[in-house]
Amino acid sequence: MADDSLRLGGLSSGLAVVLNGEDRREGSGKSRLVSYCEGFGDQSVERTLEHIFNLPYKTVNQLTRPVDDGVVQSIINNEFFKHHPELKTVASRNKDGVSTICENSQLRVVGLEESSICGDIRIVKQPLLVESHALFSSARANACVWKGKWMYEVTLETSGIQQIGWATIACPFTDHKGVGDADDSFAYDGKRVSKWNKEAEPYGQSWVVGDVIGCCIDLDCDEILFYRNGISLGVAFGGIRKMVPGLGYYPAISLSQGERCELNFGRHPFKYPIKGFHPIQAPPSSISLAINLFDSFLRLLQMQRLERAEKDTVEKLRRLKRFASFEELLLPVSNGICEELLSAINVEIGSVEYIGHGPFLSFMMEIFRIHPPHDYVTLDRVLDSFLGFEESKLLFKHIFEALSSGCKTASLVLTECPYSGSYSYLALACHILRREELMTLWWKSPDFEFLFEGFLSRKSPNKQDLNVSGKGMDLKFDSVFFHVLSSYERGDLSFVKIWYLIYDLKSTAACAPYWPSILEGRAKKSKNMSGRSKFYSLINAVLIEEKQRDLCRLVMQFIPPVAPLQLPGSVFRTFLQNILLKNRGADRNMPPPGVSNNSVLVSLFTVILHFLSEGFAVGDIYGWIKGSGTDSGAHVGFLHRGGQQSFSAGLFLKNDPHRVDISRLGGSFSHLSKFNPVNDDEEEEIVRWEEGCMDDEETRVTHFSRQKPCCCSSYDADLLRISKYPVRYLGKGSHGSCNSISDRSAHVTAECSTGSLNDEIADKPSTSDHSDSEFAFLPMQQLRILPRENTLPSATLKEEELLDAMLLLYHLGLAPNFKQASSFMSRQSQSISLLEETDRQIRECMYGDQVKRLKEARSVYREEVTDCVRHSAWYRLSLFSRWKQRGMYAACMWIVQLLLVVSKVDSIFIYIPEYYLETVVDCFHVLRKSDPPFVPAAIFIKQGLTSFISHTNMLTYDFSFLDCQIVDTVSKFLECRKLYVSRFVLVTFVVTHFNDPRISSAELRDLLLQSISVLVQDREFLAAFECNEAATQRMPKALLSAFDNRSWIPVTNILLRLCKGSGFGFSKRGESSSSSVLFQKLLREACISDDVLFSAFLNRLFNTLSWAMTEFSVSVREMQENYKLMDFQQRKCNVIFDLSCNLARVLEFCTREIPQAFVSGMDTNLRRLAELIVFILTHLISTIDPEVFDLSLRRPGHSSEKVNSGMILAPLAGIILNLLDATRDTDDGNQNDIVAVFASMDCADTIVYGFQYLLEYNWVFSIKGEDYNDQLTKLEKFSSLLICQTELQAIEKRMHGGDCETDDGICCICYTNKADARFSPCSHISCYNCISRHLLNCQRCFFCNATVADVDRLKDENAA
Repeated sequence: MADDSLRLGGLSSGLAVVLNGEDRREGSGKSRLVSYCEGFGDQSVERTLEHIFNLPYKTVNQLTRPVDDGVVQSIINNEFFKHHPELKTVASRNKDGVSTICENSQLRVVGLEESSICGDIRIVKQPLLVESHALFSSARANACVWKGKWMYEVTLETSGIQQIGWATIACPFTDHKGVGDADDSFAYDGKRVSKWNKEAEPYGQSWVVGDVIGCCIDLDCDEILFYRNGISLGVAFGGIRKMVPGLGYYPAISLSQGERCELNFGRHPFKYPIKGFHPIQAPPSSISLAINLFDSFLRLLQMQRLERAEKDTVEKLRRLKRFASFEELLLPVSNGICEELLSAINVEIGSVEYIGHGPFLSFMMEIFRIHPPHDYVTLDRVLDSFLGFEESKLLFKHIFEALSSGCKTASLVLTECPYSGSYSYLALACHILRREELMTLWWKSPDFEFLFEGFLSRKSPNKQDLNVSGKGMDLKFDSVFFHVLSSYERGDLSFVKIWYLIYDLKSTAACAPYWPSILEGRAKKSKNMSGRSKFYSLINAVLIEEKQRDLCRLVMQFIPPVAPLQLPGSVFRTFLQNILLKNRGADRNMPPPGVSNNSVLVSLFTVILHFLSEGFAVGDIYGWIKGSGTDSGAHVGFLHRGGQQSFSAGLFLKNDPHRVDISRLGGSFSHLSKFNPVNDDEEEEIVRWEEGCMDDEETRVTHFSRQKPCCCSSYDADLLRISKYPVRYLGKGSHGSCNSISDRSAHVTAECSTGSLNDEIADKPSTSDHSDSEFAFLPMQQLRILPRENTLPSATLKEEELLDAMLLLYHLGLAPNFKQASSFMSRQSQSISLLEETDRQIRECMYGDQVKRLKEARSVYREEVTDCVRHSAWYRLSLFSRWKQRGMYAACMWIVQLLLVVSKVDSIFIYIPEYYLETVVDCFHVLRKSDPPFVPAAIFIKQGLTSFISHTNMLTYDFSFLDCQIVDTVSKFLECRKLYVSRFVLVTFVVTHFNDPRISSAELRDLLLQSISVLVQDREFLAAFECNEAATQRMPKALLSAFDNRSWIPVTNILLRLCKGSGFGFSKRGESSSSSVLFQKLLREACISDDVLFSAFLNRLFNTLSWAMTEFSVSVREMQENYKLMDFQQRKCNVIFDLSCNLARVLEFCTREIPQAFVSGMDTNLRRLAELIVFILTHLISTIDPEVFDLSLRRPGHSSEKVNSGMILAPLAGIILNLLDATRDTDDGNQNDIVAVFASMDCADTIVYGFQYLLEYNWVFSIKGEDYNDQLTKLEKFSSLLICQTELQAIEKRMHGGDCETDDGICCICYTNKADARFSPCSHISCYNCISRHLLNCQRCFFCNATVADVDRLKDENAA
């Protein structure tokens, strides 16, 4: 380089700038490249070349000809290598301290030693992506180290049980023992957060998919260390044994079944190199030359970026006589660099791969810029230069691999700018693949689909990653701010402002400096790293999703160069089908080896959902992919077009490869094709219907009706307009492309409504400072436009097929995420309850030691709450975007209408895949529980869905500090909750099909039944059921028939909800505002009209309640005998006790609504009821210790007044009162004597004691209303009568006991009634009551086990 003292206007000597060429004397407008030197005798072009190639001053002699390829090549071969002789020297690949065992000693490629493999470890992809296909597999590398500092990296493709580390050759590998299970064997396992050396000890952090684990060994200090994504986890093992040459420590891994990871011993540059540690495999010798040539190329390209030189400097430079245009230097210099680079790296094996993953990738990223604005022009120049050489294709092949790998491993750095994570890799890949030549090169690669999956991967954070501040954050700020940001990302500005006002965020020190920048749509610098990091994570997630959509659009546009000619979308269709085929078992508890990363399925689902909901935004793609039906243009999504809908029946009836193992509603495909075969004509059928055809015309809501569906309505526009905090409006045209951040709901809503919330929302922060062209989707260059002709193949991608694939992707990928999100939210609620309970105990506690223990427990609970809040917020950001909710809602309603239409055609309905139904139900509940809700509950109900207002508890805050207009709007929201309509398509579908015999899967029917159980718990949903014709006509009898060994729990919950408020202890018996009088009436009518159905139901109810109380009693006794209160046993007791109470309430309802089944006719039901009551009282009184009983029912956040034995005693008291009321109101002389039935039981003392316990119970906390005194008086009278009857029977027995002889005519089962019935054909005799009761559960004789054909009543011989 030239001397630093030679400077002019900030430019060093030899530095080149571009002049604007306005010199009138020259008369030229062409930009010129010059270099400045002190003396005019020095020639500028030569000095510029010296600067480019980093040569000393005046090294290049005066040129005698124009700069061309020959001149540049001469400079490189002579001056360049003369002054950089080390670049021509071949470094020795032998290293002291490492020994490699390989066939070719010259190459020294480090890999796995095949002879060391135990189990089944397979190389999935070269060089070393390995996967275990056995329960436990282990292997060592073929290299060992014995001195020095060494490392290798492991990239996690799965995050299960893996033990990675170091082991000597003496470490034995078996089916159960691997790395870390023996002496001189050391491992780290991030799944169990442990380190292993014969025994496990806590160490490190939990790992996630995409983590890069650095395994380091320092034999100078005798230590082993591990790094996670370049961050040290600390010294894992110290004082390890010294080794001798040739007998050192080998890199080693142990994987459980299905686990997958990629090993890098140095074949590629490390993603997180650790200072002082060396790779086991030496890098290629050409690495230094490549780095220097890339630096030279960068210096050349940087010349054009110096256009903003100071004016006086420019004037002085104009006086130079000799200069050359930048373009004149660019072509020869770039060609010379590329030629020398490619010739050097192609000589050495493995050099191209290493350079492609390392220096070349860094070079491209530096040119392109990691953060916007990106330098597309300069990057295109570089691509043109390299593509001029055929040898560069191999280099581009490896850069595709490097970019894909970078997307897998890139972490979201929450404290940095919003362009972390995989954004920069995706942005670069999208721009490179716009060139058809490079897209073709990628497509022809054997790893095309593997790399495509990498581009769609996204790395999730672990607990430490979410703790962005490095120390505890304020929980209120943490949760509220995440909620506000997630609402803002949805575009729900009205919700943001309500939260802003309610929580007074303006006065919160942490939020005050940040809130204005959110409203303005851009992130300003703030000292609050916690708030800014959350904002960055929000923007980053949206940016990455946009780039993934851009990449998929490019693949859809791509027309592969094959014969016969294929249509746009064919490549994406093939990829999509292969992904579904590969992940057929991803929903199993133990997925098979080879399934994709869950984030791939989620990303692919998100891409397709956006295309179907928001439109493709590319007319050429839309023209080929759009399905039949109403055409509203490329910017209106398939799910929002409305009008006539259609769906190909072939998607159900064809057995495509990726559907082979997918169950259908009617069973397996092989079974259906055998017994219900379909013909070719049926496969070509198109199912057509009109949107809203299943609804009444008066209440129909469609995309063409006056009132629009939720997905296209603007229910909160008014609130936004009247807010005292208006949002800056920035309108932008679509420009025929898709912006990277802003939702495309404006196009959808414009077709459906004149007003749109999106018209009021400012652009998202990421685009506020950049032009559309910076982020807009750019189509592929040199794209061929095909005319649509009938001669072209018809097997192309259709929107209906995308919808079908999207539902399967939801089932395989999204559903587990939503379940995990729900789990975190549940854990959060439980931890908050425990935290509050602990705080209460601390306030009440008087002993120092106990307070200390409680404070320690509080710290644990607080940490758990913090962790759950952060994870829940992360799931909200990544899963609950506004446009995603809108798309999921539209998809849910679209599929429900399809299922209702197809259910009319049995031959097609039975072929529908089960995941259609599962996805619709799960998607519906996700929307119902979304936080915050997608739309207000009233809108949900009115248009076919509803919601628990789980998070709109905010609306119960004091709004006195709000302006009047906002108060009025919020009040309207509250009033809307009371609205409902008579037609509810999802209710219709659920109640119609939860016991549909065409659905063969009991689990699927249970799913529908459980959905009803959940829905009816909410008053608004219950109102929708009451107004639904299908529910009122079919549900009562269907519920009674569904009460069996499998479905009794959800049926019990439903019946309990329908009968809520009708039992003993409630203020209005049977007329509670939360009960359903209509369904109580319908249930009573169903029981009376179908005696056989009611008898079977009642029998199962008796049996189930008896079993539940027995299980509860056994569980409590186990705790009592073990003197331990185990958490699991306590939870089990709570669940069983609740079920017992619910069953008892249902039985109480039966005695109130159908008392004649007990007090009239045969006394079988009455006797069973009496036995059950005595059985329950006996368990509560004699077999369970009261103190243990209370402890077993203790629950966090619930007082003893709410959870106690009164929960089971109240329905028992209600049953007796119902029977007494029935006998009083009935004049039938054939009534059964209730008192006599109870008194006739053998355990007279137990019965009397039990009723005394019932009367003496403290009912103050269990009874509501003023009439409980009268009810207790009735119970006292009944108890008195029972005592008298019991005493009389005891006296009679004593008086006649000595004279009585055994009567052969007495039933040998009950020893009470006469044996007046005979089994046929075995002829065994018993009483008719016992036989009838026995036959309810078993059709075999209880004497000889013979099958009973009939029961004959015997005539009374004495009467004869």
